[in-house]
Amino acid sequence: MTLQPLTPVNCAGLLQPGCSLLQLDGEVLLFGQKGWPKRSCPTGVFGVRFKCGELKLRAISFSNDSCYLPPLRCPAVCRLDPYDGLPESYLIHGGRTPNNEISSSLYMLTMDSRGCNRKLTLRCKEKELVGEVPAARYGHTVSMVQSLGKTACVLFGGRSYMPTGERTTESWNSVVDSPPQVYLFDLEFGCCSVHTLPELSDGQSFHLALAREDCVYILGGHSLTSDSRPPRLFRLRVELLQGSPLLSCEALETGISISSAIITRTGPSHKYIILGGYQSNSQKRMECSIVTLDEKGIHIEPLEPPKWTPDIIHSRTWFGGSAGEVSILLGVPTEGRPSQPDMHYFYQVKFATKGEGKEEEGTQGCSQESTDYEDSTPLEDSEELYFGREPHELDSSDGEEDTYNEEDEEDESQTGYWIKCCLDCQVDPSTWEPYYSTELHRPAMIFCSRGEGGHWVHAHCMELSETLLVKLSQGSKKYFCLDHGGLPYQEMTPPRQVLPLKRTPMKVKDRKTPTPIKMSPAKKSFFRRLFD
Repeated sequence: MTLQPLTPVNCAGLLQPGCSLLQLDGEVLLFGQKGWPKRSCPTGVFGVRFKCGELKLRAISFSNDSCYLPPLRCPAVCRLDPYDGLPESYLIHGGRTPNNEISSSLYMLTMDSRGCNRKLTLRCKEKELVGEVPAARYGHTVSMVQSLGKTACVLFGGRSYMPTGERTTESWNSVVDSPPQVYLFDLEFGCCSVHTLPELSDGQSFHLALAREDCVYILGGHSLTSDSRPPRLFRLRVELLQGSPLLSCEALETGISISSAIITRTGPSHKYIILGGYQSNSQKRMECSIVTLDEKGIHIEPLEPPKWTPDIIHSRTWFGGSAGEVSILLGVPTEGRPSQPDMHYFYQVKFATKGEGKEEEGTQGCSQESTDYEDSTPLEDSEELYFGREPHELDSSDGEEDTYNEEDEEDESQTGYWIKCCLDCQVDPSTWEPYYSTELHRPAMIFCSRGEGGHWVHAHCMELSETLLVKLSQGSKKYFCLDHGGLPYQEMTPPRQVLPLKRTPMKVKDRKTPTPIKMSPAKKSFFRRLFD
């Protein structure tokens, strides 16, 4: 087990608590931070790369038929292994946006294609749920179960805003535990059903959920009602019978007092490693555990943790996620040290599996280099690999030109995010708060095409809805602000339509049809024998 410090290369501001790390087609993806964090990455999804002690991010694009994926923090994320001919994918449900809106949508993220230079393109689709749909929440879990040849998703826990009738001005943004109900839904039709079990009496959030076949193990979690983290462990069994499913719950005695932990998989088997989390509001959980699921149930054993650095030991909070099998990305705050320009320290925790201990010792300083697909060189000199590539793609062996760089963006003081865009502009840097889900540290702006050279205006001052703002940013349409006509948007000048020429066939004068030759059967037989 190794703990390697990482140096973020011009991307430290994008990794914040509440982020999610996904693994699709061998790549680690960062999701859940600033929506449109910079103009170079409109999707807000980045590819994470570790190389020689450096942490780099690379912008990931979506396919043209993808839907808009808002920046969601602390959502329920479930990995779906390939089954029934479907590719590997991720389910993303709920989550909290930077402007404190809680989502109730369900998204499916899959790989769309790989370009000729191995660039990854994703496809995002929103799945519609019907029936007893779960309310908006965050800090919950979604798991996939298989029973009697059928599959279903199990949703449990989380936090949500107080009911509308109980919210007051003072407690408008107060959150409570979601009711301890279990939701089942299928991905094919989106039908949802809710189930109440007597064993689940208290709500909990930021717990762990591990699934194997028809069982889901719910481990730990935090309860807002009692402000505690009891050592709970439940085994939820789901039988997908014909007609209506049958659910049963059993409380086990081998629970762990933990919340907000990081879990990583050690291979294709149901074996996991738990790291991090909290035992109380002021105490981190510094131990590690290895969890195994088999036919007999769940087995939790202690695992020797890495040698923590003083920064990790003395930090009050930490966060991170799984960066692939037996690998974890860990972040701790710098605790306001003026000598540190970045807000967080980052580390990569590598757990050595059997037979890999000696190999890890020789490649510790640059452990990820051998797994980087740009550096693999089989068939590198083969000319057919370059067919169809553009000239500028032939030298992208390391992908450095695609690496995200915060310094490449324009300075706020030069782009004028806080200018007075119109006569009724109400944007004040001292009192501004995010209005759209795509905003975080500065207001969203849109370009007005009227006037000499055009000018930028605030989208909120123009009274644009978020749907219209997204549509204008994705399409090729000109926008006119309220001071220049007040049109919400105007289509570009359509191209001139050229009517196709009518080609009438030319008639040949005095065309004579060939006279058919009449031959008797005897003559036909003679000519046939002659030419044969």
